[in-house]
Amino acid sequence: MKNRFIREAALKKRLNISTQFDDSIETIHADGRRLKQILVNLLSNAVKFTPEGGNVGLEYVADPEGQAVHFTVWDSGIGISREDQQKLFQPFTQLDAGLSRKFSGSGLGLALVSRMTELHGGSVSVESPGVGEGTRFTVSLPWGAPTAIPKDRRPTEGTGADEEPEEAIEKFDLPLGGAAPLLLLAEDNEANIEIMSAYLQAKGYRLIVARNGQEAVDRAKQEHPDLILMDIQMPVMDGIEATRQIRDIPELTSTPIIAVTALAMEGDRERCLATGANEYLSKPVSLKNLTSIIQRLIHRESRP
Repeated sequence: MKNRFIREAALKKRLNISTQFDDSIETIHADGRRLKQILVNLLSNAVKFTPEGGNVGLEYVADPEGQAVHFTVWDSGIGISREDQQKLFQPFTQLDAGLSRKFSGSGLGLALVSRMTELHGGSVSVESPGVGEGTRFTVSLPWGAPTAIPKDRRPTEGTGADEEPEEAIEKFDLPLGGAAPLLLLAEDNEANIEIMSAYLQAKGYRLIVARNGQEAVDRAKQEHPDLILMDIQMPVMDGIEATRQIRDIPELTSTPIIAVTALAMEGDRERCLATGANEYLSKPVSLKNLTSIIQRLIHRESRP
């Protein structure tokens, strides 16, 4: 596993990692960045939800008869009930709210995996005997040159991957036509960090990342970003307390802050706004809507 976060997290938990690759697969027609995001997302979840000393694996095999390539990420972790398996790929909040206390991060995740796989003309499935018995996620992609996906077959808006075609990203100019605004992304889920970072940087923003609330406060104080994206459920210090401390820093009293949460509870919006956030969004986030809000807040802040 070459991804730094996955390798380090797996070593820290003393997980046994195995890989199995089909030598007959020499070329796959796919968007390399998106395929990496899909696999990193699944591997991050496998590592996160597997207890210390457990097993995680990645394998891909050819299916000549079905003209497909199957990528499977499996683990010996906490498993998923048959009832919850039906909900996994919908835009969702974490299936069991109690998990948020033990396993931080959730939101864009599997809904994004499903959307990006569909945009490749493929499919994703899950197998788990039940709670406590591990999980297998299999991403199946066409083995051959891709074909254009008709608009009426493309996934609908709201899963978080957003609805624009790739060329829209390429044509997007810098938001303010000058030095690119600096954003601080406070987020502890590595898959979300990778996806949101790629998207926002493609939109022309500079980005720094904090992986817990205390780091967000420290980096905001050091870097003075133009805007802060603040996840609420984070380790060490949650986003509410981090926002409160940032607002106590004289140079950052007016810096726009967008609060983002995967576990939307009644009163969360009011609590975040009262603490000092300018906007509140619940995951999964529409990235198109997010960039619109970012531009509005930065433009407003840049006015004399």
